[in-house]
Amino acid sequence: MNSMPDAGSTVEIDEEKAAALTHDAREALERHFGFREFLSGQERVVSALVSGRDAMVVMPTGGGKSLCYQLPALVMNGVTLVVSPLIALMKDQVDALERRGIAATVINSTLSPGEQQERIRQMADGMYKLVYVAPERFRSRVFMDALKQVPIALFAVDEAHCLSQWGHDFRPDYLRLAAAVAELGHPQTAAFTATATPTVRDDIQKTLALTDPFISVSGFERPNLSLRVVQCEKKKTKFTRMRAVINAHRTGIVYCATRRNVEEVAESIASWGVKVMAYHGGMSDGEREQAQTSFIDGSFDVAVATNAFGMGIDRSDVRFVIHFEVPGSLEAYYQEAGRAGRDGEPAVCELLFNYADTRTQEFFISGNNPGYPLICDVYEKLRERADAKNEVILPLRQLADQVGAKNDMGVGSALSTLARAGAVQRFDVSGTRTRGTRLLRPELDASQLDIDREALAEKEQRDHSKLQAMVKFCYDHGCRQEWILTYFGEPNPTTCGNCDSCLSGQPSSGGKGGAAAGSGGSRGSARRRAPDDEELMIAQKALSGVARASNRDADGNWAGRFGKGKIVGMLVGSQSKEIIAARLDQLSTHGLLKSEGTAYVQILLRELEYAGLLETQMGDYPLLTLTAQGAKVMRGNREFELRWPDRSHIAHATTPVASGGGAIASIESGLEEVALDSGLLAALKEKRTELARDEGNKPAYTIFADATLEFFARLRPKTTDAGLRIRGVGPTKAEKYLEHFLEIIREWKG
Repeated sequence: MNSMPDAGSTVEIDEEKAAALTHDAREALERHFGFREFLSGQERVVSALVSGRDAMVVMPTGGGKSLCYQLPALVMNGVTLVVSPLIALMKDQVDALERRGIAATVINSTLSPGEQQERIRQMADGMYKLVYVAPERFRSRVFMDALKQVPIALFAVDEAHCLSQWGHDFRPDYLRLAAAVAELGHPQTAAFTATATPTVRDDIQKTLALTDPFISVSGFERPNLSLRVVQCEKKKTKFTRMRAVINAHRTGIVYCATRRNVEEVAESIASWGVKVMAYHGGMSDGEREQAQTSFIDGSFDVAVATNAFGMGIDRSDVRFVIHFEVPGSLEAYYQEAGRAGRDGEPAVCELLFNYADTRTQEFFISGNNPGYPLICDVYEKLRERADAKNEVILPLRQLADQVGAKNDMGVGSALSTLARAGAVQRFDVSGTRTRGTRLLRPELDASQLDIDREALAEKEQRDHSKLQAMVKFCYDHGCRQEWILTYFGEPNPTTCGNCDSCLSGQPSSGGKGGAAAGSGGSRGSARRRAPDDEELMIAQKALSGVARASNRDADGNWAGRFGKGKIVGMLVGSQSKEIIAARLDQLSTHGLLKSEGTAYVQILLRELEYAGLLETQMGDYPLLTLTAQGAKVMRGNREFELRWPDRSHIAHATTPVASGGGAIASIESGLEEVALDSGLLAALKEKRTELARDEGNKPAYTIFADATLEFFARLRPKTTDAGLRIRGVGPTKAEKYLEHFLEIIREWKG
């Protein structure tokens, strides 16, 4: 753990009283919860809160975050308000507290107005120690006036990343919390989240106006989770892989990006005889609550859901989490993956990656970042349609049609931006699911509104950077855990030894972690250093090759044309069908690094990208190109540092090895790449199926993965030594299985 109380505290603390309360909290820990000791990180947070300090707490899923505000609530005078975004989460926690004899309740949309008023009255009368409140309740003037009559001991904001527009799950309702805290006289406030980069943490502290907060950032490391990325060129591959994971691990969650995919995946899993439930935004509040409750109580083995599912769920036996598509950010990915293995036992987290899926996330980014012109169009349309009360009641789809917007999400985001600017107010229309909009200053036209255009542009840029970091994570061959720890700013991250990269024997990459992360991180024992003369020339050759394979506009900006695999092939002089079809064999840089070999060039390009000399541009496909700094180095500037690949330990290859999904095998010289022979690949898969059947119908992928068989079909190794050079073939598997496949390759006449 890395907990750091702020230096130079200005808050006066009665140390004797704080010590007594901490003692009381420890006693309550055993009396109410049955624990004799705190988990790592909990006691310091509890001590800070009972001493009266505001707090900013980042604690990983399963780290006991909720106990950090529940225990202080039991020993402090007054009511602890807990702001939580999900109805099922509130119910789950309140039910657990009530079973322990702790007075707790909820106030959310599942209650009638009369029931809400009664609970508010009971809260004012001191009947509850903890009250869970949905963020939208703070829209109500009646609710806010009632809260002013309640002695508030602690204002706890759970899932606090929802409060930051730089976070991965920003929710406009959370923005009211800052004004609510101020209106309530700034009671002691604490923010809790499982995933937040340093930028998001700073934003949370500023937005809530935390006073000299105690800051606790617990380790993000989850050693019991095996993080894996599986390259999937086809949807069929995803279903095959998903079925294998479910058969092996039984209990888990499958996350999908869209409602349509949730329904399709859930139907497929049900057809396999698995007890499965679906969860998405098209369901009513009651249906979603029932679905989540049924999963928590064990009625279903598998939940298929959009990313709203699972916040704070308390089911410890989740043995796997599968991401059917790439998430929009590493924050979202790691929070969702962290719902596996909360009992500390081993669990598997698999991301089924196809680059084409990023288009869905790009659509979401577009919807969450409407742009200034659309915001103005929406506002002027509201002014045009407003009635005598300056109100407009119109479904988002109709409003989108009237302003010519293709994305309903964009219109919703535009309304949220207008609300933050104080131009409109959203309200619930009684008896419907439609929300209305009230113009607060109808005399102003769009140009007069207080809208920060620079902030809008910065947020969109950051959202794209988050997605780009997520894609880099998927393509990287280094330790997954180390990559993530670096992204979240952990000092001195180490390799996990448990992810797909570590288990395959790949060297650690240390993960740069995208724009939000620093440039730190350790990739093995290598250190960043300036190049010697020979290394400078090699780097310049590589950069020249990328430049030749890129376009350049009139302003001097570089734009990529090819992915990393083709550029590696071009630099090492490949004569493969793909290289010739792209005419890369015609470039003057073709074969420029042939003597260095595929493996070295692949790692070199990765390190050049980490150093900021190359970048992968997003689009329909990931395209590698030069940066402005890279162009300077190409022309002779040697003011850069790199973690230089060790040439003495990398087996050279004369040709590139493409897997179609970014994986590259380090192979010895003499393995000649040929076009992929679908007939040979089919024969290899048939042999794999036969071997799996002979071993009790074990999953075929446990013998050799599809990517490994593709390497076999392209490289056609004929000796054990050659086969051992291919990624995915270790000594144990080689001894047991390799000869079966080598025999097929030797005899193949196709």
